[in-house]
Amino acid sequence: MKPNPIRVLSVIPPMTQLNTPYPSTAYLTGFLRSRGVTAVQEDLALKLVLTLFTAQGLEDVKVRALRLPEAERSASVNFFLDFFARYLHTIEPTIAFLQGKDSTLSHRIAGRGFLPEGPRFAALDAYDDSESADPLSWAFGALGQQDRARHLATLYLNDLADVLRDAVDSRFEFVRYGELLAGSQATFEPLAAALAAPLTLMDEKLQALTLQAIEQHQPSLVLLSVPFPGAVYAAFRIAQCIKQHHPRIHIAMGGGFVNTELRELTEPRVFDYVDFITLDSGERPLLALLEHLEGKRSSSRLVRTFVRKTSDETQIKDGDGGATDSAQRVQLINWSEPDVPFEEVGTATWDGLPLQDYLSLLDMLNPMHRLWSDGRWNKLTVAHGCYWKKCSFCDVSLDYISRYETASATLLVDRIEQIVKETGQTGFHFVDEAAPPKALKALAEELIRRNVHISWWGNIRFEKTFTPELAELLAESGCIAMSGGLEVASDRLLNLMKKGVTAEQVAQVTKGFSEAGILVHAYLMYGFPTQTVQDTVDALEYVRQLFEHGCIQSGFFHRFACTVHSPVGLNPKEYGIELIPLPPVSFGKNDIGFIDPTGVDHDLLGLGLKKAIYNFMHGIGLEEDVRTWFQDALNEHASGKNQSFKIPKSKVPRHTIEKALQR
Repeated sequence: MKPNPIRVLSVIPPMTQLNTPYPSTAYLTGFLRSRGVTAVQEDLALKLVLTLFTAQGLEDVKVRALRLPEAERSASVNFFLDFFARYLHTIEPTIAFLQGKDSTLSHRIAGRGFLPEGPRFAALDAYDDSESADPLSWAFGALGQQDRARHLATLYLNDLADVLRDAVDSRFEFVRYGELLAGSQATFEPLAAALAAPLTLMDEKLQALTLQAIEQHQPSLVLLSVPFPGAVYAAFRIAQCIKQHHPRIHIAMGGGFVNTELRELTEPRVFDYVDFITLDSGERPLLALLEHLEGKRSSSRLVRTFVRKTSDETQIKDGDGGATDSAQRVQLINWSEPDVPFEEVGTATWDGLPLQDYLSLLDMLNPMHRLWSDGRWNKLTVAHGCYWKKCSFCDVSLDYISRYETASATLLVDRIEQIVKETGQTGFHFVDEAAPPKALKALAEELIRRNVHISWWGNIRFEKTFTPELAELLAESGCIAMSGGLEVASDRLLNLMKKGVTAEQVAQVTKGFSEAGILVHAYLMYGFPTQTVQDTVDALEYVRQLFEHGCIQSGFFHRFACTVHSPVGLNPKEYGIELIPLPPVSFGKNDIGFIDPTGVDHDLLGLGLKKAIYNFMHGIGLEEDVRTWFQDALNEHASGKNQSFKIPKSKVPRHTIEKALQR
């Protein structure tokens, strides 16, 4: 009898994002279908949230909240219980509004009389204008009612997320779930303990959704795409459920988390939940795996795939000398085969994902910053890898950075047209590590030549190739925003990072984008090896001037993390630091601690940086001496010995960026 053809189900586990699907399953499903494989996909992250945020879901949350002793209930939980009737009757209309299904509800939400306003609404006090009764008038004015309502509705959902965290599962957040169980965890113990614990309400809902998806699609292979540590716990819960109820279904796991953190995996217990774990770009390993499952390829010819092997010949002896379990070990099988070229990976497809159900949230009022949570963007890659691949803080030794491949502009626009036809959406987010200027120029010219009208944004390096003329061309083709790494705005540190740009050059490039009508977001960093307090103060002064002169509209300060795959982690002496030895690793390996001889308290300085950037994004405090942001943080959070610590004056002249722009 001829075996049934393999059916593949790709799953996005909780949590990733709520406004648009994480693109990995769309890429894989499109690729597999291009090779004749029956492939479908599910976003269980979105479905879990939509299951919880219903009238019945809130009833279930209430039951858990009432089980908490009164002394252990947070302010969020108490408010939820006190105003439960209002939550019950507003939750489903509000979700429909955020999905774009009931725009007229904006009138009631914006009027501030419809939604119960819990602790998160206290943030509105920060915008209070003594001359106005409306604390949001500065942001939305007399118009902007839809956005005003979406911002209020987002605060409402954040209140409910706090209730879920405090009453149901302390590990829950909207964009990360159980992150600390997986991120850089040397052993599987924390995850194993969590998976052995009784099911929470969240787990019960996820289990029901998993079984529903299996029943609907009847897959023979399930692919769990795990991009971040905050999706790992739920991925294993999904796998656990499938193994318990459908043990014959094969399960494979891959994605960004696996590719960075599980490269030295030796823990056999992981394979109690999954059968295969694949590394790096999934196309070639998946083709090999499918052939193996069809009996056309032996397991010894799998590609970049971890499996568990049982050695029957080598037996483990117990204390009495008797044989117990057969020895189990994890093996990476990597039959040498070339990767599928970037031009042959096919076109991503969102078929099967409920595009009409995603939530457009408005966390941040800043017009650039909101793009990450607002709107349903088709995510697409212009090129595989990074054309620069020199930055010392980046995982340049790994495939997703080091293997650089491009596709022709003609093919990219073909893919864009196909995606627009399928989704009906013309918004695109190019998710490259750093989109190459040459490829973007060719893409823009092809979009204009073919009269393909889209809105797009992406991530770049602020290099001098992005001239004002190129910025104008990109804007004409539909570019609305760009993000890029300024990192530490110090030429000494930028040189140490091998960033390939200077602070002056960044100012000129970003100003060119801004003048072309393109919003600019700067990724910023603090705590880089040898970074002094003076470096940090000077960097913030550069950033202040960039905001002041309209070069950038948004930014975010990340704390530097040393990873084992980066040049800093691989060659610490070159950067003046000493690595702290890791414990024996059998599971995750990524971040590694280090000793910096400067001895700077970067955590404390980070509080000032984050407060400053938040205010700069709202046009506040741009005239102030940057030392005030750090001094405020010292006064609020420092220990007694640090309160007398003085922040040095910036050595960056206040007209540095102005002069750079004149040049």
